[in-house]
Amino acid sequence: MTRSGTKLTAFPVFMRVEGRFVVIVGNGAEALAKARLLGQSSADLVIVADAPEPELTAWATENSARLIHAPYDARYIGKAALIFAATDDEALDTRIVADAHALRIPVNAVDRPALCDFYTPALVNRAPLAIAIGTEGAGPVLAQMVRARIDRMLSPSLGALAGLATQYRDAVERLVPRGLPRRRFWKAFFTGETARATERGDLAAARRSASSLLAALDDQPGHVALVGAGPGAEDLLTLRAQRLLMEADVIVHDALVPDAVIAMGRRDAERIGVGKRKGCHSKTQAEINALLVELGRDGRRVVRLKSGDPLIFGRAGEEMAALREAGISYEVVPGVTAAFAAAADFELPLTLRGVASSLVLTTGHDLKGDTLPDWASLALSGATVAVYMGRSVAADVAGRLIDAGLSPDTAVAVVENASLEGRRLLHGTLADLPSLARRSELTGPVMTLIGDAVAGANFERSGALATLEKQLERA
Repeated sequence: MTRSGTKLTAFPVFMRVEGRFVVIVGNGAEALAKARLLGQSSADLVIVADAPEPELTAWATENSARLIHAPYDARYIGKAALIFAATDDEALDTRIVADAHALRIPVNAVDRPALCDFYTPALVNRAPLAIAIGTEGAGPVLAQMVRARIDRMLSPSLGALAGLATQYRDAVERLVPRGLPRRRFWKAFFTGETARATERGDLAAARRSASSLLAALDDQPGHVALVGAGPGAEDLLTLRAQRLLMEADVIVHDALVPDAVIAMGRRDAERIGVGKRKGCHSKTQAEINALLVELGRDGRRVVRLKSGDPLIFGRAGEEMAALREAGISYEVVPGVTAAFAAAADFELPLTLRGVASSLVLTTGHDLKGDTLPDWASLALSGATVAVYMGRSVAADVAGRLIDAGLSPDTAVAVVENASLEGRRLLHGTLADLPSLARRSELTGPVMTLIGDAVAGANFERSGALATLEKQLERA
């Protein structure tokens, strides 16, 4: 019974159809849809159609289904395990249902819930793993929407992994004690190196890993995933990142990662905040490196959750070096970096044919030294420049670029909290950029985009960057 007290009127089961007849009666699209669904099984499929449409005939030929080109007759369903009435003729469907009931064979009348003994689910197929979603015939479109969401969440390699698991089941039952040890084995099997090797398509490595798990039951290896959390909006998280969050024992996260993203992890996963904000560093990078190594050595599955992309100003290089040196396995999962999210918020082309063919990702602090960075020459030649963490040094950025020869009229777009619902958008020119430092209301992370391509942005939802400065000048 659900929390609301409502009971299911149909109980979901998986019915064995291998080597058994399943009969579909119908000529057109409804019959074809059911044929395609049943074609994912190992049933012996029979289609009864007196005037089959060409597409149905072609499908039957291509998929080795038996096509009986004749009007419906009860003798065609006598040996069936399941029957589908898909004629789009209510009287004929009712007759087929009555014949099926007389033979005590379960029957489904397509789009006629009142006549159905069972309902066909929306199916996520990762054979031998299958997930069926049903609505008791009330909302097939809703079932398909849910199916699509689940399908995106599950790795395409999950079926191969489940198939590999069946090859180890007997050995696990012999060698691994019941209870916690066996649960730990299968958890490591389905989420550890065996699963990762299967996802890479390296089944030989997956078998070696599974065999190693059996040989070292008390010494399970840890693994660290350096995961990009994206710019903030939780629906910009990658599917792989979401899967890893659901598998993690520990989530080590930065301060800029929103709670909504962290909450996508397993409810019982340990959460450790190590993030750095300006003027408030909870852990040094060396301490974070040591923590990741320690967790990996303890056999924990760790997600190191970083804002944006781990490889863009995320100090992932130092963490990877520490993990490599310690012999801890790791992987990197890219995320949507803030520059891309800011450009999307402004509907802004970062590259534009004939205008900008290069993109520079930098921090404002690169322009505070005595020497102009090498990439500055790219800005002068038309590259779009994306400046991370540049609010407090906006005047330095603008002054150094103008002194180097970049026009003060070069377009500038600024986004605070890119991708989030409460983001703020400002636009202006390079000459206006110093006013950014006076914008005390901007407390979130700021991304600045500079270049001729920026002029192609949609400025309808953005405010003027220099508004405050002009007010001061008038005063």
